[in-house]
Amino acid sequence: MRRRRVLHLGLGGIAALGVLSRTGAQRAMAADRHETFVYVSNAGTKDIYVLGMNRETGELTMVEKVPVPGSEKISLVSLPIALAPNKRFLYAQLRSEPYPVSTFSIDHTNGKLTHLNAAPLVDQMAYINVDKTGKHLFGASYTGAKVAVYPIDARHIVEDKATQIIDTRPKPHCVFIDASNKHLYVPVLGADYIMQFKFDASTGMLTPNDPPTVATKAGAGPRHFTIHPNGKWGYLITETTATIGTYSIDKDKGTLTEAAYVDTGDYNQKDSAFASDIHITPNGKFLYGAVRTTSMLHGYKIDHEKGTLTGIGKWPTEKTPRGFNIDPRGKFLLAVGLDSASLTVHAIDQESGELKNVRQYPMGQQPNWVEIVDRIHD
Repeated sequence: MRRRRVLHLGLGGIAALGVLSRTGAQRAMAADRHETFVYVSNAGTKDIYVLGMNRETGELTMVEKVPVPGSEKISLVSLPIALAPNKRFLYAQLRSEPYPVSTFSIDHTNGKLTHLNAAPLVDQMAYINVDKTGKHLFGASYTGAKVAVYPIDARHIVEDKATQIIDTRPKPHCVFIDASNKHLYVPVLGADYIMQFKFDASTGMLTPNDPPTVATKAGAGPRHFTIHPNGKWGYLITETTATIGTYSIDKDKGTLTEAAYVDTGDYNQKDSAFASDIHITPNGKFLYGAVRTTSMLHGYKIDHEKGTLTGIGKWPTEKTPRGFNIDPRGKFLLAVGLDSASLTVHAIDQESGELKNVRQYPMGQQPNWVEIVDRIHD
């Protein structure tokens, strides 16, 4: 991928974000005009970049850089973040002792974050998520082999005493709650299966569904899971073999049944492909998956009747793309590179789903997570 030299100057190269020549007052005025904000967590520098986004062009403008407090050590390889369902609060956990999860409020006039509190969790989490009521935080600990649920109080702050801690097989990597807020899914890389839970929002408790697990192929390494906007199909990306599976979802029971798998072709049958993240456009037409070893994004068209996938192409992106996301209108895909310390905005063709590079921006060290929020008008 062609890269502009100025984009590798870190914060000194902030001209790439189009704000170098502006005064503080001008930047504040520009931020107030943004209708969408992007949040990128950087594990190496333990901070979150807040960026204003132009909905029409995909252009990003730096708003602020916010430290994530609570530990003197770096956050290992990732710094997972999650949004409250009302999009007014953001949660971020450092993956170093005492494993603090921070609560930030979001100012929707300018996108800025205000740190409210930090509470220690039982372990470092590879993935965190929030239930649909905004009253419970879920975490999956890859290194600690456990799933945890923590209450979120009336101030939207995560409490430091867990509601429930469940031991799992090695390497659970994701926690995903469905739209009904009744069913939760946890891919477990070391066990080659997806755990299925029932969730009671009134108590914050998880109980195994029937069956409690759904197996993948041996050695596949299930990693991240997501659900189609229509709620009928779930999609799983496997880290080791870089395949993507389609699962039908029983509406009442919330259980998964394998329908089909597609192969990205990025697995060499010897070493792990280190596939990473998976997301679907809001209109449900296209699905994308990232592979770290090849630094590629793979795109698929979703069959609107069967939910199965048909490949539409693959495109180079940032080096070691651990995380990406899609804006609420499905016009842009934003991918960050763990080893490039940059973010690339890709435009999504609305008819074909093909990706086109728009622009690259410098981030902090080891960027790994992207969340995108539309401005709320009170």
